[in-house]
Amino acid sequence: MKRQCMNRLIHESSPYLRQHAHNPVDWYPWGEEALSRAKQEDKPILLSIGYSACHWCHVMERECFENEAIAQIMNERFINIKVDREERPDLDEIYMQALQLMTGKGGWPLTIFLTPDLVPFYGGTYFPPEDRFGLPGFPRVLIAVSDFYRSRRQDIVQIEAEMKAWLQALIKIPSEEKNLEPAVIKEAFIHYRNQFDFFHGGFGRAPKFPDGLSLLFLLRYWKSQGEEQALEMVEKSLKAMAAGGIRDHLGGGFHRYSTDDRWLIPHFEKMLYDNALLSRLYFEAYQATRKEEYREVGEGILDYILREMTSPEGGFFSSQDADSDGEEGKFYVWEKEEIYRLLGEERARLFSTYYGVSSQGNFGKGKNVLHLAYPLEKMATDYQVTLSELEEILQEGRKILFQEREKRNRPQRDEKIITSWNSLMISGFVYGFMTTGKIKYLFAAEKAVNFILEEIFKEGRLRRIYSGGRSYNEGYAEDYAFFIQALLDLYEVTFKEEYLIKARQLQEIMMEKFWDSEAGGFFFTEKEEPPFLGRYKQVYDQANPSANSVPVMNLLKLGYLAQDESWKKRAEDILRLFYPYIREQPIGFGHLLSSFLFYLEPEEIKIMGSKEDPLLKTMLQEIYLNFLPHKILSFQEGTNPAVLICRGFTCLPPIKDISELKKILLKKEKFV
Repeated sequence: MKRQCMNRLIHESSPYLRQHAHNPVDWYPWGEEALSRAKQEDKPILLSIGYSACHWCHVMERECFENEAIAQIMNERFINIKVDREERPDLDEIYMQALQLMTGKGGWPLTIFLTPDLVPFYGGTYFPPEDRFGLPGFPRVLIAVSDFYRSRRQDIVQIEAEMKAWLQALIKIPSEEKNLEPAVIKEAFIHYRNQFDFFHGGFGRAPKFPDGLSLLFLLRYWKSQGEEQALEMVEKSLKAMAAGGIRDHLGGGFHRYSTDDRWLIPHFEKMLYDNALLSRLYFEAYQATRKEEYREVGEGILDYILREMTSPEGGFFSSQDADSDGEEGKFYVWEKEEIYRLLGEERARLFSTYYGVSSQGNFGKGKNVLHLAYPLEKMATDYQVTLSELEEILQEGRKILFQEREKRNRPQRDEKIITSWNSLMISGFVYGFMTTGKIKYLFAAEKAVNFILEEIFKEGRLRRIYSGGRSYNEGYAEDYAFFIQALLDLYEVTFKEEYLIKARQLQEIMMEKFWDSEAGGFFFTEKEEPPFLGRYKQVYDQANPSANSVPVMNLLKLGYLAQDESWKKRAEDILRLFYPYIREQPIGFGHLLSSFLFYLEPEEIKIMGSKEDPLLKTMLQEIYLNFLPHKILSFQEGTNPAVLICRGFTCLPPIKDISELKKILLKKEKFV
């Protein structure tokens, strides 16, 4: 039972911070009050970074932060600061790198100890309340760290100096004059192929993340080079993920990652950014293959976002928790007897066979995570039912189970609206509209853009967060980059000039606030924090693309659309800056590799005529249904409908016939 106490976090807007507002811990948010007190009292800082949907963050809170004896040690010996990593990705990235330097591991909750000068000297992730799982108990850690800080000051000084030097070396990007050799693209493909799991799809071993950025690159490599194995790798992964328990087969959308190699048992939290990137990936796979199964998965993601993750104002919420009623996955799993009770003997037998439901369960104690366990056509044959009958039984079963699931206590939803993640989701809805033609997806994209422009873009600046009826925290480079991308994507399906104008305006603001005029590339932050380190640049694409890989495409598109060579030059500067990293280790640069291909193979497509002309609409629909990852679409008002396509330095004659357009769009030229 929680003690009825209250700390400073009660005044915060972040749902994650407010979750800790009734801990007996004397928590501070990150800010001047806490940092000044640490200096005045010469106390070390205990910095705890997590996020609302993090399962082990909740476990540590229940076991440690709600424990009054542990809280007393924390309060007496440390200045305790709690940070929502989604609000402060800059702090999260720096201190996560520090933890990885110290321990070789990372993850959340991030538990790290700082000197009053904000330099880390010890850290870990989850700590239990007593010695357990091969981990020291948190009270023992707290006392040992505190005693070390008090009694070993010379060692602390040395650790501070070493950590500063390590972190500064880590974020320093050497400026080298390098030719951009296209051969690196093929080398990257070979690296990805060597890491690929040809049995189950995806890369590496458990825990296995979807890694949509790498798969998006492989799709582009297939399109550019005609390398069929690249497409096979993408399809193997998409089919395996769509069949596995990582996908919510009743409600749509994907969980964050799989705990096994086979995509079977997920870690159940659902993140907006994962679903945004995966929706685009499945829609692009449909464009590339015209296989309906991919479009259906993409639509399932978007319909889930519209139903459960969209605010009344049009913004998109951040995440849904893994837990409900204190149990991980409880909302999503099923017992066999429960399904038989709901569906009846015969329908339940077919449903359970198809979705791999058994009495013993696959999630312990008779609990089952639904997954596709039997090929549909084979099952129809083996069970002597027609394919249409089986599909109807499964559809009806999903509907009944979904309605029953809605009666359960739902996982907590983090209703923060994050600019960068919303922008990725807007692009997902744009691709949904392109491939399905459904106006509801275009409406959702436009409503979200208008919400950001009205509520988050204030006084000529983007904010990072909207929560509790207000926007706050200055936007980071990724917020600008992803939103510019969303505006450009939306322009390509509406040709509304205001989206293009706003994209140019924001790009100019981004250049002013974040561009490194000496070495090139974008800093992640506008100011230095923590101050000992200086401003840093995101190098790698991780779960999300980096704040440098996305601007490459943005700058190239704006350069071509405005016929401004300076924008293109800035894009090239970014590629040159990070090119040595790509050569050394292509894994980790999925989106930057896609941007490099875009740089090598731009395809300008100008639409001419009246927006209301039926022929022009048909031609546009054909363009949207084709996989054209390097297209730069523009519109020119005119009387006679035509399409003008330029590849490289060559422009084709205006195309005025739909059959001719289809032929041209299918042609591929190799640039690499």
